[in-house]
Amino acid sequence: MSELLATYVLTHRADEQIDRKAEQIALGLTVGSWTDLPQLKKEQLKKHKGRVVSVKEKAAAVDGLYQSEVTIAYPEANFSADLPAVLTTIFGKLSLDGKVKLVDIAFSEGFKRSLPGPAFGIEGIRKKVNVFDRPLLMSIFKGVIGRDMADLKEQLRLQALGGVDFIKDDEILFESPLAPFEDRIKEGKKILKETYEQTGHRTLYAVNLTGRTFDLKDRARKAAELGADALLFNVFAYGLDVMQSLAEDPEIPLPIMAHPAVSGAFTSSPDYGFSHSLLLGKLNRYAGADLSLFPSPYGSVALPKKDALGIYEACVKEDAVQKTFPVPSAGIHPGMVPVLIKDFGRDHVINAGGGIHGHPRGAIGGGKAFRSIIDAVIKEESIQEKASSCQDLKAALDLWGRVAE
Repeated sequence: MSELLATYVLTHRADEQIDRKAEQIALGLTVGSWTDLPQLKKEQLKKHKGRVVSVKEKAAAVDGLYQSEVTIAYPEANFSADLPAVLTTIFGKLSLDGKVKLVDIAFSEGFKRSLPGPAFGIEGIRKKVNVFDRPLLMSIFKGVIGRDMADLKEQLRLQALGGVDFIKDDEILFESPLAPFEDRIKEGKKILKETYEQTGHRTLYAVNLTGRTFDLKDRARKAAELGADALLFNVFAYGLDVMQSLAEDPEIPLPIMAHPAVSGAFTSSPDYGFSHSLLLGKLNRYAGADLSLFPSPYGSVALPKKDALGIYEACVKEDAVQKTFPVPSAGIHPGMVPVLIKDFGRDHVINAGGGIHGHPRGAIGGGKAFRSIIDAVIKEESIQEKASSCQDLKAALDLWGRVAE
């Protein structure tokens, strides 16, 4: 019998009987009561009964409370092969029952085959930009509210000339008469074709897919028809299942970049919600995200380092589906590159906004500063010597300094 394993962290009093609590969860989320059932009913319901796999207690928490890790097996016969059914089964009403945090889900190999995973993943994205030996570099439109197409086109051009591999819309850039969705794609393609002809470096543009949920597929298909490079998607505003439906659609052959907007409401508490690695790593990956953005441990909206590394590991470890590109973000500047590469290796995307646009020489200088220090770290060259021969890097390090490795 195929099972799904869900692991929770329960925060509780020292005198609370966690073994009993675990059994109550296993029964309450599956067959309900058990001891009062007649034998015939027990035989009929046996294949649907949850079971406690393990209880590991009691790490001290705060205020005299303790935390225990509980793993429960749920028969896959209890739910259909979709993530909403899974999450409702294993965490629906339980999420309302005190301090319970869902930290991991182990799916059977059979269930994994029902999930798309990334259509492109790390390997496919690298093929698109023809870069295989270093982290990719991404930049972001800034100050987009109230800006028209002329302004966005100029931002796009300058960022591409700086040598970035990806440019993404701001997640709050929605449909606007000043910069319509389709025009952003069409005009963006023209700009990036011109910069490619000028520099020989290919840059991809991820357009923000927004609107009412039931209109998204039509808009995404139109984006594909117009030759869009990729889609930015606010997955936690819409839902994992919506992203999965986009990833599975053969008429939408575009990489999906999952933005973490709204996810903090689900992950930030140490006692409630989901673990970062589960929501932004494993579930994003299984539902079809080719790239997953998340706060880095060093920037302006920093995650604890163990949480950021947990997301990274969930994105790249060997599994039944392709790997998702991890994208540590928020407050990234060139002086962080050595520690980013130390912590996240070569298979991640360095995502910068202010670190590119805020460069003293503008977005072109910002992009060149990042590319210069990335090359130095990968080639194990002296960063000080690299800065002496690259004025863009020197200006960036003079302004922001370096983060200690």
